[in-house]
This record gives sequence, C-alpha cells and structure tokens, in this order.
Amino acid sequence: MATKIFDHGKIERNVTLLLVLSLITVAIGGIVEIAPLFWIDSTVEKVRGMRPYTPLELAGRNIYIREGCYNCHSQMIRPFRDEVERYGHYSLAAESMYDHPFQWGSKRTGPDLARVGGRYSDEWHVQHLVDPRAVVPGSIMPSYAFLKDRELDAKHLDAHLLAMQRVGVPYSDADIAKAIEDAIAQADPDADSSDLKKRYPKAQARDFDGDPKRVTEMDALVAYLQMLGTLVDTKAAEAVEKPR
Repeated sequence: MATKIFDHGKIERNVTLLLVLSLITVAIGGIVEIAPLFWIDSTVEKVRGMRPYTPLELAGRNIYIREGCYNCHSQMIRPFRDEVERYGHYSLAAESMYDHPFQWGSKRTGPDLARVGGRYSDEWHVQHLVDPRAVVPGSIMPSYAFLKDRELDAKHLDAHLLAMQRVGVPYSDADIAKAIEDAIAQADPDADSSDLKKRYPKAQARDFDGDPKRVTEMDALVAYLQMLGTLVDTKAAEAVEKPR
C-alpha cells in the first residue's frame, strides 16, 4: 500500500503541524477571495438613474438619522416573495452606494421605507409625522410635530457635501458651492429650480410641509422620504440581471 502523503491521524495528534497546515489552508482561501478585488474598480454594479442626494434630501437624511428612525424602519427589501409583494422590487446594492452610513437596518417595528417615495402625498407624510395615529390607527410611532416649527439649519450643508465628496460621493465643486442655495430653492415653490433639476435628475422641488414661507426640518425629512426608491428604473435593472 502506498504511503499516504498526509496521515490524518498524525496531523490530528500533532498540534504544531495541525496549526501550520490550517494557517496555510486559510491563507490560500483568503488569497483566492481577496486577490480579485485588486483588479476590479468596484464590487457594486452601477445602475442607471442613481445620483447623490440633493442638499435638502441629505439634510432630511441627517434628521432621519438624528431622530433614530433607523431603529424601527429598515431600508432593505430582501428578495423574498412576501417582501417584494408588499414593498416592491428588492433593493439593489447601487441604491445605497452613496449612503454614509447606510440605512439598511436590522429591525422592523414599522414598515420598510426603501421604496416609500411617491406612495403617499406630502400631506400624508406631514400628518403622519405630526400625529401618527391619525392616519395609522394603532401606530406606536412618536409624534415629530416639532419638525414643522424648526427652521432648517442649512449653513453647514456645503461643508457636509465636501465631506461626502472626500469619501467618494461624486459631488462637483459647483454642487458644493450651491448647496445652501439648492436646499432653499428645492423647498420654495416660487424659486427657479431648473439648474437644480439639471444637476440632480428626478429631484422634486416644491413646498413639502405646507408652509411656503420658510424651509423647515419637516420639508427636509419629507423631501428625503419622497425620493426613496424613485431613482432607479427597476425594470431596466432586471433586464441587466437576467442571464443572456
């Protein structure tokens, strides 16, 4: 009988040999998994339609995080039939490529919000945030009525866009220079938002909170909620994903 190259009995009884061979195996597996990443630009496939947040949407996202909305709401629709039928097309990696940090969440006390944009009117969102039980009986969500009374502090938005640019979000220098102006224009129904919409395709510009005289934190949060899931053409994405 030919002598075995690796005698498992001997390996299992020799702690040092077992450790060395284990390390070699793990190293080979690690190289196979990690090495390809050095030859590709990104692990996230680009999807047509994705863009960075407008300054107002970004401000709304900051409020969403500040108020801890991610503790009860996820933004990740899993590819399961029950979730897709309830919430819409499953989430794509590209949809959170500009999120720092991402808002996938791990708990759903409330519904997933990944595709909530456009499902309800601005008035519904405002009323829901002011008095959740007025529109969703039995809701345990607290009231955020104070957001209507707080004017949006936009003076640091240009610095925030600059910080996002430095971590890879493709904001141009013009976007950063006009950050404060853009935030105010997006919530002002009388402002000229043509330049904003040119730089941020599918941006929605209007009075979001029902008070056109000022820009509030409610404007920002509703603007953020109304864009969630509206940028990507999921049918086009499905065509790319299907095997040829």
